[in-house]
Amino acid sequence: MLHRLAAAAAALVVSCGFAVPAAADTLVITADRMVDVERGRYIDNPVVVVIDGRIVSVGTTLPTELAADAERLDLPGLTLLPGLIDMHVHLASTPYVSGWRELDYADDFGPILQVPHARANLDAGFTTVRNLGGPPFADVALMQAIEGGFVEGPRVVPSGASISATGGHCDETGFPYSMRRTSDFVADGPEAMRRVVREVRKYGARAIKICATGGVFSRNTEPGQQQLSFEELKAAADEAHMWGLRVAAHAHGADGIREAIRAGIDTIEHASMIDAEGVRLAVEHGTWLSMDIFNTDFTQETGTEFGVTEDNLRKDREIAQIQRDNFRRAHEAGARMVFGSDAAIYPHGLNARQFAVMVEYGMTPAEAIRAATWNAAQALGMERDVGAVAVGRYGDLIAVAGDPLADVRALEAVAVVVKGGEVVKDAR
Repeated sequence: MLHRLAAAAAALVVSCGFAVPAAADTLVITADRMVDVERGRYIDNPVVVVIDGRIVSVGTTLPTELAADAERLDLPGLTLLPGLIDMHVHLASTPYVSGWRELDYADDFGPILQVPHARANLDAGFTTVRNLGGPPFADVALMQAIEGGFVEGPRVVPSGASISATGGHCDETGFPYSMRRTSDFVADGPEAMRRVVREVRKYGARAIKICATGGVFSRNTEPGQQQLSFEELKAAADEAHMWGLRVAAHAHGADGIREAIRAGIDTIEHASMIDAEGVRLAVEHGTWLSMDIFNTDFTQETGTEFGVTEDNLRKDREIAQIQRDNFRRAHEAGARMVFGSDAAIYPHGLNARQFAVMVEYGMTPAEAIRAATWNAAQALGMERDVGAVAVGRYGDLIAVAGDPLADVRALEAVAVVVKGGEVVKDAR
């Protein structure tokens, strides 16, 4: 898309700093106001021009040079924002089939669910998601299907397969020896970790997911257990960074969080039991924290009905309030934070309900929105593409009624979604 935009720009007439191609897909968007997510303020009467999927002009007046057939999207009474980013989803999973009930379904059940789940995330205003766990490389296939125009969904940043220690949170746990199963992506020792990172990247991952501690929804692990050594964590970070990839570490326990930060991991997922030293290290290293502080309500209300085991419900109960309180402490200390919901622990499409919980535990609405836009784009290394309504970035925008900087719940009802300059939802 960039090469098409550059080729068009070379043959254009420039008027008031705005270049108009002779033949291109052009969308002009207007609204009552727009959120400047970097500064947390409104811009009145915005005019955004998208050509061939990229934003070419952001202002408050209509450019004088426009193609005669330019499409208009006028949104009176609505507020524009950049498309939202969820840094932690599981597109091949559903909360309605949990625990041992998953064994009632064929192996390809999850990959098929990705298609409606992707659409649900997009309709909720999340135009970019990072998928952190699921059937190996199913998310790579989904990314390819979306990019190829075969199905509709957000921009997917796939992790391919989760990397675990033997018996760790992302291994196949809970089966007796006679039914022994092991993940194909177990890494014991630094050299094994380097090899597995290379293999996951080889088959299409655009981010690396490792499991540094135990978890809530695995069997035979506890959230506080550290399961990868510092040397293994550092090998994962060093290898991924050498290949130009960023690393997300599932880490609930304080020990594993501290070691992951020291090792150079880019984002800490969950960070439930982070202690004062972990927060200090996160601030010092500039590590991003992705804390899913909404989903526990759904789990506790419906988990038994949908098959969550009592042991997993117990673990969720034990860390839920600890995580929320630590979210507040980390935010107060100035830690860098992104929006990550763990969608699939609750139904896809309800992602935006987390914003209100983030505000309840200390963020302003502007800070919560920034976590899912400006901050998330930086954490992904995609700040030239997404995360703001700015020249050069994708034409990914949403529109909502109400005043999201006063009441962040306005984001729970997205009226219009534009992805790459194409209107993919209009529910006005």
